[in-house]
Amino acid sequence: MAFPGWGWLGWSLAMLALIVAGGGTALALALRTNAVAVLDNADWLLRGGGDVVLAASERYGPDPAQKLEMFVPRGAHGPLPVIVFIHGGSWASGDPQNYRFVARALAPQGYAVVLAGYRLYPRVRYPGMLEDGALALRWVADHAAAHGGDSSRVVVMGHSAGAYNALMLALDRRWLAARGLSADALRGAVGVSGPYAFYPFDTPAAIHSFGQAPDPQDTQPVAHARGDAPPLLVVTGDADTVVKPRNSIALARAMATAGVPLHAILLKGASHEDTIKMLARPFDRDRRVLDAILPFLARVTAPASGAVQAAAQ
Repeated sequence: MAFPGWGWLGWSLAMLALIVAGGGTALALALRTNAVAVLDNADWLLRGGGDVVLAASERYGPDPAQKLEMFVPRGAHGPLPVIVFIHGGSWASGDPQNYRFVARALAPQGYAVVLAGYRLYPRVRYPGMLEDGALALRWVADHAAAHGGDSSRVVVMGHSAGAYNALMLALDRRWLAARGLSADALRGAVGVSGPYAFYPFDTPAAIHSFGQAPDPQDTQPVAHARGDAPPLLVVTGDADTVVKPRNSIALARAMATAGVPLHAILLKGASHEDTIKMLARPFDRDRRVLDAILPFLARVTAPASGAVQAAAQ
């Protein structure tokens, strides 16, 4: 439904009123139609943007979808560890600008946050989304320092389809190697409600984006579990019916077999939408996602002991 003459702010206020009145049900309905902008607008209205600054808005490739934004805490000093967040949307929808609430949640904790877009179906299929992720990380390696980031302390993170992208970039060395980067240089990877073991393909999204792959098994993160992988964290809800928790369980088992336990957190009663809602106001009152992610990020991005000593001198 349109609201002639209301403009962006009026529409946002109307949607916020609906969310407050209807609680999680109203927002869940909006998210099922991929209206993440509703969530972002509500977060902006409730939180404001004063704690973060847009440090860069760039294209990392020639396609309009190959774009990113980088946010840093207001008044930040010194190079900050970088979180590269990749959005979901079944590899067919989504815009990084609608996920600024992720930056508003994480950057004030002492991070530079890069929101990276990528080409979507039907314009590309596998491995296009991974090629774009690698190219975005190449931009981070080359340019993050100029905007306050520390390119030696990078964590890749994603939700849903973006969690698949993030974990594949961390586990399968091919994609970063093609851009002159080492997956082993990543400090870690965080997957929130991601698909990691979904072959045989039985959903339209998977069939569309992966059905043409010459080796379907090779598209699966579980197939690339390795003992020398960067630290990994996966978080999912046990009530997720979109990307079932068995994906996280399967990856945890594969990593354990490879000799490196993966920290998998199952949130009781949380749905697919809940895990991303918990990064935005007013839903961040449920801190379970932040309480899982923040200690992991602090641990894996801590400066090396030599760097700490040098800074002290």
